[in-house]
This record gives sequence, C-alpha cells and structure tokens, in this order.
Amino acid sequence: MEYSGKERRKYKRIKIPGTKVNYIQIIIFLSKKIYSEEFCPVEDISRGGIRFLCRRLFSIFKKKVSMQIYIPGEKSYLNLTGRIKWKSLNPSENYQYKIGVQFSPFGGKKEYNNPDTLKRMNELLKKFFSQHKLNSGTDENQ
Repeated sequence: MEYSGKERRKYKRIKIPGTKVNYIQIIIFLSKKIYSEEFCPVEDISRGGIRFLCRRLFSIFKKKVSMQIYIPGEKSYLNLTGRIKWKSLNPSENYQYKIGVQFSPFGGKKEYNNPDTLKRMNELLKKFFSQHKLNSGTDENQ
C-alpha cells in the first residue's frame, strides 16, 4: 500500500545504484553490539536517513543501529548511527523487509554522528543528485 499522506521528510532522497549498507544492532541495556547483516541493498539515502532492504526483522521499534554505508566508487564507508523509524514487508524472495532509519544528529556530542561525515555525505549526495538530473533530464526540485 502506498503512503498517500503529506511528505514529512526534510531532505531530498537520492537513489545511488549499487549502494550497500552493513548494519549492527546496538543493545543499549547490555552495552554490546550484535552483528546483523552485510551488503544490504540501499533503496535511497538523504542527509536525514536511509531506506534499505534486509533479511532480518527488527524486533524492537526505534532500536539504535550502527551502519557502514558503501557508495560505489568511494574508497571508504560512511560510518553513521541512527534509529529505526519504520519497517515493512518487501515482496522479494531475497530481502523480505524494508527498513527506514533516521540518522542521529551530527555534532561533537558522544551520541552524535561525526560532522565530517555530514560534510562528506553532502558532497556525495550533491554529486549523485547532479548526475541523476543529467541522466534523467528532469528537474528534481518538485
């Protein structure tokens, strides 16, 4: 079922073919990280979050995750943390679920993402947004 309500996202979502995410669920009360999955396909990404496919269902809503995001052609991962905001079924044999993660804020505090990562992400998103506009011949500022 398609969402037909008002779009609440602040940032433009970009599809970057070949982008993958490795994620780890963080169990706060046990103070440990539990390995989850590697090389999950990313459907889209923005400054505010990411949507990806996975094989495992997250049992706890708003669970904290640590992610390594691989963007094709880049030498290193984007290392980010965030919270699961939604999950849904995906009609695929390989990846049964879709997960939406909102990134933690960027800044110098302990639980925040590194501001240098935000700068790098902004550069990458701008690069791929420009390529997408050129390839599709459309204006994405709708």
